[in-house]
Amino acid sequence: MTWLDEFDERLAALDAQSLRRRRREVVPAQGARLCVDGESLLAFCSNDYLGLAQDPLLREAVHAAVDRYGVGSGASPMVSGHSAANAALERELAQAVGLPRALYFYAGYATNASIVPALVGEGDALFSDALNHACLIDGARLSRATVHRYPHADLARLDALLAASPARRKLVISDAVFSMDGDVADIAALHTLCERHDALLLLDDAHGFGVLGPQGRGALAAAGLTGPQASPRVLYMATLGKALGVAGAFVAGPDRLVEWLLQKTRSYTYATAAPALLAEAVRAGLRCVLGPDGDGRRRHLQALIAQLREGLAPGADAALDAAGWALMPSATAIQPLVIGDNAAALAVMAVLREQGLWVPAIRPPTVPAGTARLRIALSAAHQPADIDALLRALRIAAATTAALPA
Repeated sequence: MTWLDEFDERLAALDAQSLRRRRREVVPAQGARLCVDGESLLAFCSNDYLGLAQDPLLREAVHAAVDRYGVGSGASPMVSGHSAANAALERELAQAVGLPRALYFYAGYATNASIVPALVGEGDALFSDALNHACLIDGARLSRATVHRYPHADLARLDALLAASPARRKLVISDAVFSMDGDVADIAALHTLCERHDALLLLDDAHGFGVLGPQGRGALAAAGLTGPQASPRVLYMATLGKALGVAGAFVAGPDRLVEWLLQKTRSYTYATAAPALLAEAVRAGLRCVLGPDGDGRRRHLQALIAQLREGLAPGADAALDAAGWALMPSATAIQPLVIGDNAAALAVMAVLREQGLWVPAIRPPTVPAGTARLRIALSAAHQPADIDALLRALRIAAATTAALPA
């Protein structure tokens, strides 16, 4: 046997642990429905929190941009890929989040994986929440800085680690909204610690921008750290493929920090720029987010969150109580229902699919061992009747899986 043959054994081991992932072919349908492998399903799996991904205004913006700019950008932003649309978007993003300057990237993962090494390196110290997204973790590894991983949201431990570090340059990195738990970081407290210990703070608000804060301006705005209160030691990163409904990401903050990232971030310098058609779609989405329509979508989303949490509260249903599943304490559109066992989570997902719903089972290594869960993602595209359908399907799943042999 060669070492290449070992991959068959490794794949078999994933199967044995119920850990092999599978892609599905998806075509958008009406509202919150998707055509999945040819089957129409009510979906609770998308990060399209405001239901903008199929909005006619964004479609129209793309069509107009194709007529003006064509399709591809042709080169890196540092060569000829920085279109007038991209430049306008950067100005509008900075204004939207109340920070001096913004830098627009083609993808969120590449942004974090590359800006962290641009900020710190060998001999520096980096402090990372234990539940940070993989792109922040990879960025930390690539930086070659000394990484200190503190328990999730344990700010006392972070304070102690910062105090004990002799490094001259210190960087704290954290999700603003944690993607698998749905909870929100204590951003004001993180900033206070960074001021106390002369550290920079990098926040990833992928799941908060467009949804949290006044007019959806994000978690940093909700914490009161934008506009006149903007801090010189905070960099704010957010993605544009979730609540904004398109693709890409941006980093905003003080001019000198953003200028440094412009000069030193490899995924910006050496990658083809996002095409103008995407920038124009994001600009249209941003206008929706900041306007009265965005306020209406956020109110609708909050009502759906409350409806779901009420339906899954202890005592709401005997079958759900007997299942022993745990709804995590999240006030965001991410509503994780912890099942525990990998195979059990897949079994619940399968029963829901039989009922016409697609709710993804999330398993290790994305979440800690023993905490496999359904990651219920709500969207303004959902209606109250959709939440009722989900609750009915979960009750059926609870009764069905309880009858299965252990």
